[in-house]
Amino acid sequence: EFVSLSEELQATNPICDHAWRIWEREIRSMDKMPYSNRHQWGACLFIAGMELDGISLTFTQFLKVVGLSVKQFISLVRKMDVNVDTISPKVNTALKRLENKYNVTLALYQRFVKTCEKISAEPDKANVSSWPHCHFLFLCHLSCTGTFLQMEDDLVIAFQLLLCVLEYFTKRFTPSLLQSPYKSAVSSSTLSPPTRTSRRNQGKAKPRPPEMDVQLLETLCKESDCSVDEVKNVYQTTFCAFLDSVGLSGLQVLPPVKTLSKQYEELYHKNKDFDARLFLVDDETLSPNKTEVSKVEMTPRKNLSGDDVAIPVPQTPIRAAMNSIQQLRVDLTSASDQPSSNLLFYYKNCTVDPTEEIRKRVEELGQVFIKRFAQAVGQHCEGLGRKVRFNLGAQLYYKVMESMLKSEEKRISVQNFSKLLNNATFHTSLLACALEVVMATYVGFGCSSGASDSVETDLCFPWILDIFQLPAFDFYKVIESFIKAEPTLKHDMMKHLEQCEHVIMESLAWKADSPLFDLLKQSREEGPGEQAEPPATLNQPLHHNHTAADLYLSPVRPSRQPPATEAEPPTPGTKALRSNSLSLFYKKLYRMAYMRLKTLFSHLLTSHPELEPIIWTLLQHTLQNEYELMRDRHLDQLIMSAMYAICKVKNVDLRFKTIVTAYKEMPNTNQETFKRVLIREGQYDSIIVFYNLVFMQKLKTNILQYSSPRPPPLSPIPRIPCSPYKNSPLRVPGSNNVYVSPLKSSRMSPVVMTPRSRILISIGESFGSADKFQKINEMVSSTDWSLKRSLNGGSAPKPLKRLRFDMDGQDEADGSKSSGESTLIQKLAEMSSTRTRMQEQKLKEESVKEHPEP
Repeated sequence: EFVSLSEELQATNPICDHAWRIWEREIRSMDKMPYSNRHQWGACLFIAGMELDGISLTFTQFLKVVGLSVKQFISLVRKMDVNVDTISPKVNTALKRLENKYNVTLALYQRFVKTCEKISAEPDKANVSSWPHCHFLFLCHLSCTGTFLQMEDDLVIAFQLLLCVLEYFTKRFTPSLLQSPYKSAVSSSTLSPPTRTSRRNQGKAKPRPPEMDVQLLETLCKESDCSVDEVKNVYQTTFCAFLDSVGLSGLQVLPPVKTLSKQYEELYHKNKDFDARLFLVDDETLSPNKTEVSKVEMTPRKNLSGDDVAIPVPQTPIRAAMNSIQQLRVDLTSASDQPSSNLLFYYKNCTVDPTEEIRKRVEELGQVFIKRFAQAVGQHCEGLGRKVRFNLGAQLYYKVMESMLKSEEKRISVQNFSKLLNNATFHTSLLACALEVVMATYVGFGCSSGASDSVETDLCFPWILDIFQLPAFDFYKVIESFIKAEPTLKHDMMKHLEQCEHVIMESLAWKADSPLFDLLKQSREEGPGEQAEPPATLNQPLHHNHTAADLYLSPVRPSRQPPATEAEPPTPGTKALRSNSLSLFYKKLYRMAYMRLKTLFSHLLTSHPELEPIIWTLLQHTLQNEYELMRDRHLDQLIMSAMYAICKVKNVDLRFKTIVTAYKEMPNTNQETFKRVLIREGQYDSIIVFYNLVFMQKLKTNILQYSSPRPPPLSPIPRIPCSPYKNSPLRVPGSNNVYVSPLKSSRMSPVVMTPRSRILISIGESFGSADKFQKINEMVSSTDWSLKRSLNGGSAPKPLKRLRFDMDGQDEADGSKSSGESTLIQKLAEMSSTRTRMQEQKLKEESVKEHPEP
């Protein structure tokens, strides 16, 4: 049966052999899966074919043979990832690309159907094929995005092109076929009849550029809350170029569907992905899950009057993107992409006037940005990069700079900011941060990765750092000051920038060429009294009164002395200067590392609470004294290794594969973190090999001390403050849209509140008033009794199968990943567990209101 399937899928012998080994070694003995052997074999053949670059069929052809939809197939492959090397990074990247493109195309098709329903006056709206030229419109859109967009999963540009397509063809329909307001928009405009060209000039004549129906385009944009100016820009550049390429420019009569179908057919076979034309016939391979349909098609309800509680409803992906873009443009309405008079005043007050240098730098970085944006998205999108993305970024850059300088002036009563305004790294970081806000608004929040599978066409963070060649450690210095200086930032954007900061502290700041290592080296050379951040400060509150000037002009203060301002520089010749930027970085790093450790610990070792401070002490010692272990590595790799090491030396039965299983369930994790770890220069392997060959060898003496009668003193537990970013509640682990935050109601005194009543659940983007969330909280609390059995009787996650490990061969295969509880029960259990842990932490440290950073 396997051989027969392989022949249907046109798999070569090497692919067949590799796929069979995957199935026998990894899949065959798994707990019963809701998929047949044929489905599992198909997935194994796909994995093997991707790894060996030998798949000859398109993805749709592959799905037709196997008998699964896109969603079902991707879900199956993910469930088969039971080992650290079952799914390679290469295969995982391919899956992500397919899934992203499918989700974007699905959202666009559903919006296309809805818009056609509003445009068409045909009675049979239930049948998409009954609409005038429906197939031609959607084919035109698919061909346009496939030909001119290198990033076909760019939702915003693809949607703007869809509006261009709808404008171009709707104005050619008879008004009687249209509904209002499209009918009136088309009736009020008349297309010029095609002009006849003399035979003498016929061969020389160039096609006329298509005439844009501005009123119709405005009507389409208004229905979608889309910027008319942006769509006009896309129309005049990308869409007109597409029309010229297929000979549609200036035509009044539509050509046969076969013309565009043939062009799309070539694109489809070249990319070997799914055939999006099948959306038009409701093909089962493109059928979304029922939950996906309900999620995509539902839109937010209008604000209700009175005391009615509006139930948060998920937005469509397109509506959410358009709302975010519109909000950003509104916030920048009064801003300019040139320095304001206030900024010019600050410039002129500097000892060295930075005006010309700032202008030249913005111009040069703008050229770099526009060039790289066009390379990533498509050459015809260069104007979009300049007129939309970069101009908005420049507006935000100057706006935030002015706000920062005003705040600094109030703080130190000085108007001469010559050192800061002549600091090139500060300006590059500030402009990069402004552009990251713009790019994240257009590309989508939460896309920061820092993973090694990013490619040239990935505009997510840290793309902006790469194109500006800006070290992540330098960029980190501006994030907190940027958020404080820009009060109009949406909550989602603040969370995005905070996540960027976390990614920097976890891995990006530890790249081999990072300036962080130079600072650490200088700190070590100054002697034991000048550590990056002494452990004794860990249980002190983390103050957030530093500014960009403090960090970019660092080091600016002698050790153990108050910080100096720009107006009060340190005395020349002063020795042992401590870096403000390094000190703050390590304070934040320690607190984030402890929270990550605590989260993983709560999944695995709640029956051994005495181990938590010991594991933390080893981790803190490693970060402080053996920081070279972080070079080109990830913080979580050290956390998992420290946890295993202490359990090993304390004779606690915790296997590495169990740790990895729990880690996969944590939020904001990437499987490459444990699948691909640097061993030595140019060589990568699993987290297990790293532990055996690197971590344990380096720290063996220190680890063994914890089994001696006189172990090392424990490091203080960091005090976890509220997030410095306002309105930043804690995201519940494992959920995308559920947050926990303190109750903010003036009618309830904190003195009379119980620990339980302090914590509320906040769902979705709209946070609303406290009393509404009190009701939601009571609903969740009512489930506590039914959950206690599962929580109290629960055990640590079952380990991954056959995770190769130990030097002694002790780490054998056992069990498999449990999947008994429903998603809802799991989420509620996680919410209850999170609340309990936060309450316990509050009671332990009465002197501070604690709110773990997300």
